[in-house]
Amino acid sequence: MGSFIADSIAMPVHWYYQRKYIKEGFEGGIQGYEDAPHPHPESFMVGNSYRPNIAKANELGRPFDIAHEHVRFYNTNYNDFDFKLSVHDGEHKNAMPSKDERYHYHHGLKAGENTLGANLIRVLMRSVIKEGGYKQEAFIEDFVSYLTTPGLNKDPYTEVYIRAWFENFSNGVPPHACAEQQRNIWSIGSSGGIIRPLILALTSKSSYQALGVALQHQQITHRSDNVSSALSVLVPLLHKLVCKEEPLSSLKEYSKKVQLVKITGAELSKTYADHNGPGNIPKEEMWKIHTDFSDRSLDLDMLMKDYGEDEVLGTVFTTGCYTEQSLPVLMYLLHKNKFNFKNSVLANANAGGDCVHRGIILGILAGAASDEIPSELKMGLVEHDSLEKEIDDFVGVGLRIHNTIIGVLTQEGVEFAFISLVVSF
Repeated sequence: MGSFIADSIAMPVHWYYQRKYIKEGFEGGIQGYEDAPHPHPESFMVGNSYRPNIAKANELGRPFDIAHEHVRFYNTNYNDFDFKLSVHDGEHKNAMPSKDERYHYHHGLKAGENTLGANLIRVLMRSVIKEGGYKQEAFIEDFVSYLTTPGLNKDPYTEVYIRAWFENFSNGVPPHACAEQQRNIWSIGSSGGIIRPLILALTSKSSYQALGVALQHQQITHRSDNVSSALSVLVPLLHKLVCKEEPLSSLKEYSKKVQLVKITGAELSKTYADHNGPGNIPKEEMWKIHTDFSDRSLDLDMLMKDYGEDEVLGTVFTTGCYTEQSLPVLMYLLHKNKFNFKNSVLANANAGGDCVHRGIILGILAGAASDEIPSELKMGLVEHDSLEKEIDDFVGVGLRIHNTIIGVLTQEGVEFAFISLVVSF
């Protein structure tokens, strides 16, 4: 539930890199659920490219339209693109339309609704529930069906990994091999690649087994060294939190396993701006920027001591989507807010940048560490009732598979533990 709450709260300010825009657009910053505003001061969603091989897809009987009613925002080979892109503005200096046509990434979503990233968690959960366990082929079929069926996805923003996946799919690539590589598209190494594998890791009894399951699932959509490295830290950390190990000490233990990339957030932003957008940087240079690691590890206590929040968020690390930058940021926010669920989730939203995908991960961890999530946050989700049922059914499948509690105490488990204690005494 924490993942869906964090996603929806962050949605209105997704990719607000300049935090002043958050304060200007929302009095006092984000304090709860809000609609997606228009216009978005830094949005460059309009004009994103999607070029499926339509003839080959039709020959193979493979659906290719993943934009549906949102297609006007995309530069595709099956629609007329009517926007003019001329302004190089925002954090990355990508080409974008004039301000009044800078549509929000999640244009049309209302307070308490979830983004596509969160709804694909639901696709995974439903697949596991339907099959009585995780089956890769079944998930891929459900993934394709959800994205190619008109009316299911209300969120206009389709991440680059999805567009690249369906371009490969339309060219006849086997479904299990359609994921693009980070070497070819830099944004494949992003927080979005962590989300579903981390959720799926909860179906495994041990963190050892869970990591294998998570990495295997990751490869379906994200072929990225950086995503795999992040999962190798987050999966065992999540298992510790679910088993109710002390949160802050567990976080510090695993944060020391996070190796820091050489380039700072400020330097990365300047490099992008100097090239008028990351798309103008040669692939090998981009690969080095994102995978050239130092010999230093993340030290949360030192980070808190040496830097203020405004320095951590943007100068030391970018608030963008790249896992080598976003993993330290989300760990910093959890540490700074001592795992308090509401404070951590709000701090993530008000940090801006890729606060949706980073927030989903943060929400999973903060939720696992919490005894209870505030009821007003749960009830604020538009689809709270159906979400709660799906989560319960998903957990139920895990319990049946392993015949164990996996750290989650049901009402019957609490009663059983109490009776055992009395008898033992």
